[in-house]
Amino acid sequence: MSGTIMTDQMQHVALTTYCEGAPKLSDFAVETKDAPTPNEGQFRVRHVFNSVDPGTRSRLSGGDSYAAALPLGKPIDGFSVGVVDMSENPEYPVGTKVFCAGGWRTHTIQTGKGFIDKVPEIPGIPLSLWIGVLGVPGLTAWFGLKTVAKFKAGDRVLVTSAAGPVGATAGQLAKASGAEQVIGIAGSDTKCKWLVEEAGFDHAINYKTTPDLDAAIREAMPKGVDVLFDNVGNAMINRVMPMMRLNGRICVSGQVADYNLTPEETPGIVNTKPFITHRINMQGLVVFDFAREFPIALNEMATLIGKGELKLKEERFEGIDKMPEAFCGLFRGENFGRRVVKVGDE
Repeated sequence: MSGTIMTDQMQHVALTTYCEGAPKLSDFAVETKDAPTPNEGQFRVRHVFNSVDPGTRSRLSGGDSYAAALPLGKPIDGFSVGVVDMSENPEYPVGTKVFCAGGWRTHTIQTGKGFIDKVPEIPGIPLSLWIGVLGVPGLTAWFGLKTVAKFKAGDRVLVTSAAGPVGATAGQLAKASGAEQVIGIAGSDTKCKWLVEEAGFDHAINYKTTPDLDAAIREAMPKGVDVLFDNVGNAMINRVMPMMRLNGRICVSGQVADYNLTPEETPGIVNTKPFITHRINMQGLVVFDFAREFPIALNEMATLIGKGELKLKEERFEGIDKMPEAFCGLFRGENFGRRVVKVGDE
């Protein structure tokens, strides 16, 4: 055997109650069990950082969405970056750093198949970024903007939930690729200030304090919107639809305002006339549809980070027991940037 067990036990966070409305701490429980050991062809990853993602909420109510509902008692799925600490797979020897779909756990058994890859040795790139701007959030921004929204230089871009990891990355990628205008919508003056002064957005709107959000968007974008990169939900799409320019594109990246609603409570999209009059295209994405192209996107984003052209905001929590708290806070608007939970040592 090519490695040694670092600990006899592991921990994970399980779903104990289906979420009704916004998730609560009581919906989750931290459990301790014997650490797994790999069989032939497998290896064990000791997690260092785990992520919490708003899209996970869609699996926690007992009904299927774009992914199957999570059964009660099962560990929560998610993304992790860590170190191989035990291996029966020569392709992944002990000490290899990987990012993977590890979930809310301290350890997982992997085979090298599915969403997993070795962390490239790039100086100056912190390990946590591989589940942030160089993980699913950044990849979602990249392919949502460039492939789904078919961004082109000169576009006027509106990004909602713009201070989140997906929105902030999408807006900066648009600026770096020649957007004529990038406007962000966020939920505090602090976030708006960061978007303009650090992330390079042309303007940011605080939706919580703006008396008339429609008027504020129209004032900021008097020539209209070519690309709406939406992370919020149907009510926002309804609001912006009449402001779209001819041949405008809407990327439905996330629905953070709708995840906690039942189907009956979710607003419908009613401003549909512009689909005809303005030839608007609206499309969503599941980022894994573009898995074969991940290396291209990751290389280009890592280059932008190295040049200081892609700014990052990260919030860290310590300990796997903090994962439910970090997750629930996403739906109270408390997060500012990518939330990761440190569950082990590098």
